[in-house]
Amino acid sequence: MAFFRTISVTDLIPVIPGDGVVLRAPQMSDYAAWAELREQSRAFLTPWEPTWPQDELTRASFRRRLKRYSEDMRADLSYPFFLFEKEPQRLLGGLTLTNVRRGVAQTASLGYWIGEPFARCGRMTAGVRALIPFVFDALRLHRLEAACIPTNEASIRLLERTGFVREGRARQYLCINGLWQDHLLYARLRDDPISPPL
Repeated sequence: MAFFRTISVTDLIPVIPGDGVVLRAPQMSDYAAWAELREQSRAFLTPWEPTWPQDELTRASFRRRLKRYSEDMRADLSYPFFLFEKEPQRLLGGLTLTNVRRGVAQTASLGYWIGEPFARCGRMTAGVRALIPFVFDALRLHRLEAACIPTNEASIRLLERTGFVREGRARQYLCINGLWQDHLLYARLRDDPISPPL
């Protein structure tokens, strides 16, 4: 519903500072760092992600990804961010708000990934914490949802540390690594208390 739109296309993806991190929209100039980090982290990420297409890490595939991101942002369907370390500025991972639903729902889904060298260092927690005000203040959403595989203990800890509440379990919810897998469902509401820092 158009009357729920509150921001212009040129303001869709601000640079968002966090505790030692910065979130910003992916750009073509990020391709080399993105491809290197994803390739370096392939075995680490594979159990938690959809099966990668054969051309996943090519420049052409990245260009198509950016085009799709742009179209989705203009349609208010999704908002992608890359997560960078503030000093030195290097790519750590990414977060994406997808399935934005307006009208009576006012909700979106959160997805994220982090490169293996930066896992379990608190950087993604800082990234999620930095993104939450954008979700509720700039996008004016009411609810932010996330899901994770029950065996992904790092993801469970991340969600619970950032104020998400477990709401249930969805059977064969997403096709991850080639298999339909159950997921734990989490959500955070606009009025939920801000989670304490690490």
